[in-house]
Amino acid sequence: QVHVGESGGGLVQPGGSLRLSCAASGSIFRIYDMGWYRQALGNERELVSSITRGGSITYVDSVKGRFTISRDNAKNTVYLQMNSLEPEDTAVYYCKARIQPLLLSAINDYWGQGTQVTVSS
Repeated sequence: QVHVGESGGGLVQPGGSLRLSCAASGSIFRIYDMGWYRQALGNERELVSSITRGGSITYVDSVKGRFTISRDNAKNTVYLQMNSLEPEDTAVYYCKARIQPLLLSAINDYWGQGTQVTVSS
């Protein structure tokens, strides 16, 4: 079965940096778009950044110039480098990957369980 899992969250001071990693594993034929979402306490989940298999990238305006998304297709992994972190970045960060499993034609979105990022003095 396909599994997606994140790592790299933690507590950091304002202005600090974190790098999140998300790896997909299991019976995978191909991974298409991958992205990072976040959900702050009391807020809706929002798309932070996405990257296609070919490398096309989007960012939400609030993180432009501070966050960088990248992926390694050979490792089935997507990263989110977060610099100049602000308290407003505090949230649970979730990874989503659009994946076609082996021997199946259906393409599904798979979510990680989330990793907590807290930016505080």
